[in-house]
Amino acid sequence: MEYISNESEEQIKLFEWADRQYRNNMVKYEYLGLMFHIPNGGKRNITTAVRLKREGVKRGVPDIFIPVPKGKYFGLFIEMKSKNGKLTDEQKFWIEMLNELGYKAIVCKGFEEARDAVLEYGNLS
Repeated sequence: MEYISNESEEQIKLFEWADRQYRNNMVKYEYLGLMFHIPNGGKRNITTAVRLKREGVKRGVPDIFIPVPKGKYFGLFIEMKSKNGKLTDEQKFWIEMLNELGYKAIVCKGFEEARDAVLEYGNLS
């Protein structure tokens, strides 16, 4: 049986919620249809890890991206954490740099926090 972390479970809830919102009102939630996961984390065997690094995977890149400009931002990046999760130095670096470059890059602890942030972002004009 595959082990699924609390962070992964919370992220799954977010994408299931987003898919329901998008399907029920594609006009209002069009931006949710473009939300995607950047699969940088997770446990992998050494062969896969080396291949992914060669393909361009970078440590610390946030987990989720919505490539839709809203307000003054070019897009929304979310680093998903469990309730007790901590940021690595690489994650702190990426969040800081992305914010400086005009993206909204945030940390969300759990599904509810991420859902609220996504809705808030979607309401920007």
